[in-house]
Amino acid sequence: MRALCGAIITAGALIGLGLSAIGIGLRYQLYPYHNDKGDPQWVLFRHLDTSLMIALVALLISLGIGLGVAFLGLAYHHHRRHHEFLREKAGGAGMHRSTV
Repeated sequence: MRALCGAIITAGALIGLGLSAIGIGLRYQLYPYHNDKGDPQWVLFRHLDTSLMIALVALLISLGIGLGVAFLGLAYHHHRRHHEFLREKAGGAGMHRSTV
C-alpha cells in the first residue's frame, strides 16, 4: 500500500510538472531568443516569475517525496514478504497467533 501511495504521488507530480512546463512555455514563448550581439539566450531560473518558481520547486519536492515513499514502501514490502517466506519455510512451529 505504501508503494502504491508513493506511485500515485509521483504520478501526480509528473503530471503537474508536465502542465507547468506547458505553462512556462506559454508564458515565455515571446521571450527574445537572441540578444543584441546575436548570441542565443535562455530563460533561466532568475528570469522566472515567483509564482512559477514556487510551483516548480513544490512539484520537484513532491516528486522526490513520491519516489522516496514508493521505493521505501516497496523495499519494506519485499522485506516483510521475505520474512513471511522464511517463517513458512521453517514450518512455523510456535509462530501461530491465537485470538481471544
